[in-house]
Amino acid sequence: MHTVETVLLVLMLGALTGIAARYVRAIPLPLIQIALGALIAWPQRGLHIAFDPELFLLLFIPPLLFADGWRIPKREFFALARPILLLAFGLVLITVLGLGYLIHWMIPAMPLTVAFALAAVVSPTDAVAVSAITRNLGMPHKTMHMLEGESLLNDASGLVAVKFAVLATLTGVFSWSNVAKDFTWMAVGGLGIGALMGWGFSYARDAITRRVGDVAATQMVLLLVLLPFAAYIVGEKIGVSGILAAVAAGVATNFADLDRSNFISERLQTEGTWNMVEAAFNGAIFLLLGLQLPSIIGVTLMDAGHEGWKLVGYVAVISIALLLVRWAWITLGVHGALRKAHREGKMAEKPSHLLNLATTMAGIRGAVTLAAALSIPVHLHNGRPFPERDLLIFLATGVILFTLVLGAIALPLILRRMPPHEDTETQLEERNARTVACKAAIASLTLTEEDMQQHDEQWVAQYQEVVGRITQEYRNRIHLLDDSSGVATSTEAQRDTPEMVHERRQRLVKEMELRVRCIQVERDALYAERQAHRINDEALRAMVSELDMAEVSLRKRLAVACRAAGLKPGKTTA
Repeated sequence: MHTVETVLLVLMLGALTGIAARYVRAIPLPLIQIALGALIAWPQRGLHIAFDPELFLLLFIPPLLFADGWRIPKREFFALARPILLLAFGLVLITVLGLGYLIHWMIPAMPLTVAFALAAVVSPTDAVAVSAITRNLGMPHKTMHMLEGESLLNDASGLVAVKFAVLATLTGVFSWSNVAKDFTWMAVGGLGIGALMGWGFSYARDAITRRVGDVAATQMVLLLVLLPFAAYIVGEKIGVSGILAAVAAGVATNFADLDRSNFISERLQTEGTWNMVEAAFNGAIFLLLGLQLPSIIGVTLMDAGHEGWKLVGYVAVISIALLLVRWAWITLGVHGALRKAHREGKMAEKPSHLLNLATTMAGIRGAVTLAAALSIPVHLHNGRPFPERDLLIFLATGVILFTLVLGAIALPLILRRMPPHEDTETQLEERNARTVACKAAIASLTLTEEDMQQHDEQWVAQYQEVVGRITQEYRNRIHLLDDSSGVATSTEAQRDTPEMVHERRQRLVKEMELRVRCIQVERDALYAERQAHRINDEALRAMVSELDMAEVSLRKRLAVACRAAGLKPGKTTA
């Protein structure tokens, strides 16, 4: 099948399975997509796609990691930095060493460096699959943030470990000092170049949009979508981690967005664009994973014959060992950090054995593991085949399926046994932020002495009448936390003189303009709350989205009202 047709088919199937998952809630979306991919690739006349790991890593991983870095709540990310780093780097190191020796002991035909490469391949976790499985099951929010942070960073640490293990296999030389030095350079360099490109883009975007406004929103969103690809390519070209560069660019861009509260159109387009990109790319990743299964799993098992059960046993042993190492590291190495975070108020849920078990089962492997396995070179430098490459790919793919199926079964059972958890802290923060925004809007309506001197008594009377009505609505919202604040419509008799009609229209225009101004003040207050770390990025994004939609709707109605009154927007309250 032609490449373009294949891409279109995969995207279409990703959208259709996303719709189907809304009806088949019992089965997580990744499992549906993997099963469908395997179904259409089997038997021999099915759809077959040549999987290019380098192209895959370039096209799919950077935008998804950039979006994760852009969306993840930064306050929680930095508050939980210690357990995240222990999982993303400490656990990867322990996994590579411990699992590598186990694999070499279990499969003596596999050289130790290749066993280390396999252990490194299966070390990155997939937070997307975890999120799809635990949706609406009550996974504690802070724990999910920790898992997302782990997945952001261990993709890079795992792939770097794969690189060094493969290099040791190719050259036969391994030096811990060189590994430490190169790893530090790749990690720090990747974070640095990504942050630099993120801030550079944000500075240039700010300079342009401050001049031309929101008219360039579409072009800016397009450049933003291209930014993770640019960060990844530049990082790889200079020899640092392109994945960490993409993550750092997303984080830096999010911080810069905190100073752009006025650019509504750009914000709405950005949110919609990233939602579509994430849905399309995540679906494509799991479908592509399913498409590879017949050629990796099926063909290998058929070629193995009676030895196939032994290969399945290897997969089970490696997967169980992988989860046991994760559980031991969480219980012995991370549990203390989580308890400390709980005591300091950084983590609402108290660490427990059930929570540790849920965090262990959330160690699902996914697309990055498959891409890393398939990126193993086919030949050594001397032209001989890479030792046990096919077996490595088979075992890595088997681990993906094992952890995904086990997680889909075990996580719901574990989460249902955990005590009901409500994110009361976030709810309280959101409620307080809404109250602060309402009070700021009320304060902005105060009429100064200068305003009273510049306008006549009729204007002041109309202004005070409108302000009184709006202020009362905001006070009601403060007491009731009711977001409904529609514009009041006149119930006066229709048989009015032209002068009365014109005056009523002017009053309506004035009220709408004041409401727009109040929304802007509310939004600025919410951004100030985020910058003061009293709310997180998720709460800010949700509340600002409400205000943006309200302002867009109100401005359209204001334009209609101004045309009816023969006025220009912004003239009545000036």
